[in-house]
Amino acid sequence: MQNSKKAFKEALKYIPGGVNSPVRAFKSVGTNPLFIDSGKGAYIKDIDGNSYIDYVQSWGPLLFGHCDEDIMKACKKALKKGSSFGAPTLLETKLAKAILKEFKHIDKIRFVSSGTEATMSAIRLARGYTKRDKILKFDGCYHGHSDSLLVSAGSGAATFNTPSSLGVLEDVAKNTLVATYNDIKSVEALFDKHKDIACVIIEPIAGNMGLVPAKQEFLEKLQALCKKNGTVLIFDEVMSGFRASFHGSFGINGIEADIITFGKVIGGGLPAAAFGAKDEIMSILSPLGGVYQAGTLSGNPLAMAAGLASIKKAKKDKNLYKNLGKLAYRLSSGLKEAANAANIALQTCCVGSMFGFFFNENEVNNYQDARKSNLQHFASFHKAMLKRGIYLACSQFEVGFICAKMNEKMIDTTINAAFESMKEL
Repeated sequence: MQNSKKAFKEALKYIPGGVNSPVRAFKSVGTNPLFIDSGKGAYIKDIDGNSYIDYVQSWGPLLFGHCDEDIMKACKKALKKGSSFGAPTLLETKLAKAILKEFKHIDKIRFVSSGTEATMSAIRLARGYTKRDKILKFDGCYHGHSDSLLVSAGSGAATFNTPSSLGVLEDVAKNTLVATYNDIKSVEALFDKHKDIACVIIEPIAGNMGLVPAKQEFLEKLQALCKKNGTVLIFDEVMSGFRASFHGSFGINGIEADIITFGKVIGGGLPAAAFGAKDEIMSILSPLGGVYQAGTLSGNPLAMAAGLASIKKAKKDKNLYKNLGKLAYRLSSGLKEAANAANIALQTCCVGSMFGFFFNENEVNNYQDARKSNLQHFASFHKAMLKRGIYLACSQFEVGFICAKMNEKMIDTTINAAFESMKEL
């Protein structure tokens, strides 16, 4: 990994921390990050020429793996016409129709360039619609790095044990209420105390404290509380949309949120995200109404082409999610067996093509539970797996992803590596 070490040393001179997103620095696993040269299917190759089975898949967007031929073809076709216009294109409408066709409880959708933009805009929209100030989120859920949401945040913030950020004003943070994930009583207590809650935002399948699905009963009661109090319910499906199932969390729990945010898969590996809701809510969005939102690269034709190709391909393959789920379950079960054989406590979980594991004695239901995990075990395990050609998410508080280019042989190779790595712990 000498070339990666040199590259990181060089990057540190010009980029804060040497990376453009904190978790990539590999600090939580105590080593230097790998610099990636290329990817193909289920594999990535670093600049030293080492090949790895990639369970990060760009943190979720690559449902069909790296350099999928159909997505690449769609991108090339779009690129020949131009990379950006700052004006409407037919591709925007086509992707909007494709998404809305699958989510009957939303009428309109607005594209942006990142998940952070999507959740930030969704909250502004909810505040404009309800004419209320306060928002409620959950400890450990990460919804991007906008000021009002960097309060008890998960993911990269959890990795560095900084649940909030410098630079976030107290006047902003005071309007963000924080409840405990999967604990409806903590939500009820906040609703009893505050009558001006504009919205509740939640990852219905949390992926930024590690993989922690919300329980069905909890989500049902949360929805009822929101309806009772005239509060907008926002499901952040930037990660789980078209990932946990073709219909995201809705395909699993059947709960209709008032606003949904999408990202990752809908861009097919290019920067794209979106937020959608009923006409009643979306009609107050500029240029129709007074809630302002804009973006030069929103609806970028390359991202729209890649996302459309990705969603069309996912819909066409009727067995895709079933097969991905089987592989995720096989891997999760294998990791658990490997830990048991080494007498190491490990909790595993999988939802569709998403999987996670915690070096933890007990079941993980929220961020407080997740933080009790053995981070040193995770760091050692990550290093040992990397040495054996397995590229896992470089944080205990992140999720792994299965792609369509993976097969049982790759999963078994990973499980065998896990048995060896667990023995080293």
